[in-house]
Amino acid sequence: MRSIFSSAAVLQRHYPLVSSLRAQGFGLGSYETGQPGAADLFLIAEGEAPPAPARSVIIGSEGRHVLPSRNGNPARIAFGPEDAAVGNGFARALVAGAEMPTAADPESLALLALAERVAQADITVLINGPTGTGKEVLARAIHNQSPRRNGPFIAINCAALPETMLEALLFGHQKGAFTGASSGGEGFFRAADGGTILLDEIAEMPLQLQAKLLRVLQEREVVPIGASVPQAIDVRVVACANRDLQGEVAAGRFRADLYYRLSVFPLSTKPLAERPQDIPALAATMILRHAGTRAVVPWPTAEAVETLVRHDWPGNVRELENVIQRALLFAGGDTIDASHIVFDRPVSFTFHREPAPVTQLFPQAANPAAPVASEPATLGNVVQMSEFQAIRETLAACGGSRIETARRLGISERTLRYRLAKAREQGNDLARPLSMAASA
Repeated sequence: MRSIFSSAAVLQRHYPLVSSLRAQGFGLGSYETGQPGAADLFLIAEGEAPPAPARSVIIGSEGRHVLPSRNGNPARIAFGPEDAAVGNGFARALVAGAEMPTAADPESLALLALAERVAQADITVLINGPTGTGKEVLARAIHNQSPRRNGPFIAINCAALPETMLEALLFGHQKGAFTGASSGGEGFFRAADGGTILLDEIAEMPLQLQAKLLRVLQEREVVPIGASVPQAIDVRVVACANRDLQGEVAAGRFRADLYYRLSVFPLSTKPLAERPQDIPALAATMILRHAGTRAVVPWPTAEAVETLVRHDWPGNVRELENVIQRALLFAGGDTIDASHIVFDRPVSFTFHREPAPVTQLFPQAANPAAPVASEPATLGNVVQMSEFQAIRETLAACGGSRIETARRLGISERTLRYRLAKAREQGNDLARPLSMAASA
């Protein structure tokens, strides 16, 4: 396990951040008890010398910005108390990277702490929760914190595999065992030997195959199709389900004996809407993940974060990732505003002459004589209007330079010319200053 060596200044000013990193699987290093290892990380305050620049995160309190580590330089982040929810999320992502789970809500942190303890015991785990709530992320965290971390982690979606091939894919087969078996196959269980196998959507497994899986769990051996001698395996099994398996047992769709064999230690993930403190932290992680090589990583405003937290998130974390990727597309500068947040489902907007952001998003509403109207906005037209706003803002920030505007938006000049022409056809000249467009 990697450890984090934190300076006294960071511990004093950002103890909640350090504490949450500990709950997410990091050890806390101390110069009094040992020296840092080659993979350990450092959290230091602005003005302190980084012990290992490429593995250091410098945290400041002046301004608001985030800069990932590049070319061996330390990562940098600065934020004040009012931005702590997002700032701590960015800092966690800079330290942990993509392989560690993200959490800030107390219940989520408690779940990760419990998963860390479960990881040390080589027992079967059943993770239940709605689709898109991070069950596979939790399973990977268990594997990465277990003694099997150096072994393979193989994730299988039982619902995605053809039923006729599921047994061969799981347990393997010998050459000539069935039509088309021109060579043997070891199967996923033998491929995961020494590591962990994740059986996702376990409720979709056919009943006849459930009996064979039960024997594998009981005997720790598999019999490939066409073979007569069982082969021992050393595999930890983690199963995931988005349906209530006890209800499936009662309905006769899932074997009771297999349920109890899988549910040695059950864990549950909650819908995203029920853990609102996770939303800013997850948003920050996804912004860093999808910002790519942008010179400036956009920071979400308080209004944007509030918009995210108020949403009911029927698609859970997967939906949040979609929303963040759209916001990054629309945000041409260093800030993600509430106007850049577009959800998957249609939303209802009311066009008013005030406040100003609505006038900017829909310039035709700037006419004082125009009647106030209310109409549903589909995802398509909201995306288009937000796209126009992003182009207008970026053009203004670049002094009208289309070359620089296209570069900042990550599109070609040809694409930019097409977007400008499309906007002009709709009576929206994005190349004109907003004040002129509103007064025309």
